[in-house]
This record gives sequence, structure tokens and C-alpha cells, in this order.
Amino acid sequence: MIVAACVKLVDLRPGVDRLTGAVTPSTTLGCSAADRAAVELALQLADSWSAESVVVCCGPDRADPVLREFAAAGVDRLVRIDATGAPDSADVAGLLATTLAGLGADVVVCGDHSLDRGSGSVPAFVAGALGAAQALGLVEVGTEGPGTLRATRRLDGGRRERLVVDAPSVVSVEGSVAELRRASLAATLRAGDVPVEVVAAPGLVVPPTVTTRPWVPPTRVQPPPQGTAALERVVELTGAMVERTPPRTVELPPDRAAALIVEQLRAWGYLEAVPSEPATDG
Repeated sequence: MIVAACVKLVDLRPGVDRLTGAVTPSTTLGCSAADRAAVELALQLADSWSAESVVVCCGPDRADPVLREFAAAGVDRLVRIDATGAPDSADVAGLLATTLAGLGADVVVCGDHSLDRGSGSVPAFVAGALGAAQALGLVEVGTEGPGTLRATRRLDGGRRERLVVDAPSVVSVEGSVAELRRASLAATLRAGDVPVEVVAAPGLVVPPTVTTRPWVPPTRVQPPPQGTAALERVVELTGAMVERTPPRTVELPPDRAAALIVEQLRAWGYLEAVPSEPATDG
């Protein structure tokens, strides 16, 4: 029997431009507490059932050191689907399902959300692709024998639902279900040489990255200031000697206030003047 845990490794410390929103990736990868709980639950089930434990993820080669941390905790096999960019949830789930079917996984454990999108849709997609039973958003998980899970799922209104799930199955758990065990120093040192099985991701179409930049208003050509002396040009640029209408506060009914605003806009030149009607003889 094989118990597999699916994790999503994301950038933990990306840089974000405050003006444009552009994201600059860092070198720090990690996963959510829910994904770490999924790995620990897979280890517990594998120990209870004398099964093989596998961790599967979809990502670039820089994810390998993080996967080896799971090997230090006791995971038997590490599998990485070689994919770059940011594929959508359905594509990732299809790749995971194909890989899990090839491994012969009986029980698949996922976290109920990741650190980036957090939609929690991948476990449902995986279960649908595998044709397996699904139980999502679990807060407690136990076992009644090899391949059988006894689970509690959170419902709205503070209610709970108790389930018995038989293999083949896909479950997702909250981060409070389990805490990943701490690896020993010797296991951590040995994990540096653990091989990571790489699976190709053929036919994966990654959507193009959309880049943004701050809006820059178009340049307007202005005539140069007139005058031979510097003071004359500064006066023209600043409009210091231009006659202006002083501000005033007027309280009028809405219709008269609107007419006054329109009149002032015409005086400033923002609106065209209304042509006067020719006088008629009475």
C-alpha cells in the first residue's frame, strides 16, 4: 500500500513593488501549515499500515532541498513533477493525478489550502481525475484499518460531519490536524543525498506572465515663455500677474447652483459660449 502526500511549494518572501504590484521572486521556498500536516498524516498512516510514504509536488528544481527536508522526517520517496511558471489548479491537478496513478497511490493526503492562492481546489480536481472518494477540509483523521479512514469534517455553523472513507481516496486536512515531526540531525545530514525522482510535464501550457508599469501621462508641448529678462519669464510661467476671480462661497438651490457652475466653466474657457439669439420685433 502507498500513502502519498501532495504539497505545494511557494515563494515565502517575494518582493512586491508598492507602485506597480510587480512580484520579484526570492530564493526561499516553503509550504503551508496544512501541507506540512498532510505530510505528517501520511507518515502516521504509513507507519500504522506498514505502507510506503511518498511526497509529490509540482515545481522547478529549486524545490528539491525542501523536499529533502521531508525525507529527513521519514518520507520514503520524493517525486517532483518538473514544471515552471504558474500553471492553474486544473493543470496541476491533472499532472498530480497522472503521477499518483503511475505510483499506484491508494490514499492521497493534501493540505486544504496553499500559501499563495489558497483556493483548496486541487484536492477535488485530483479526486475527480482519479475517480477516488474525496473528503475535504478535515479537522480530525483516524484509521480503522489499512485503507480506511475515520474523519471529521468542519461544516458551517459550528457543526461537524463524521465520515468513513475507504481507499482509493483523496483527503485534504487543515493545519491543526498534525504537526510535522522534527527530524534528527543525523537524518537531516543523510537527507542531503536522498534522490528526488523527476517526472516530466509534457504538454503543460503556462499562461504568459502579465507585467504592469505605472501610468505615465503623455507629454504636452508648451510654448516657451516670452520676455528678455528672467523676471519676465518667471512671471509668465507662474502667472503671478494674471487677473483671477477670487474664490467665493455661494448657497443656492440645486438648479441655480448648477447654472452658476456652468456659467463659471464658460468664463474659464472649459465650455463653449452659448450664441446669443437674434432679437425679434414684437
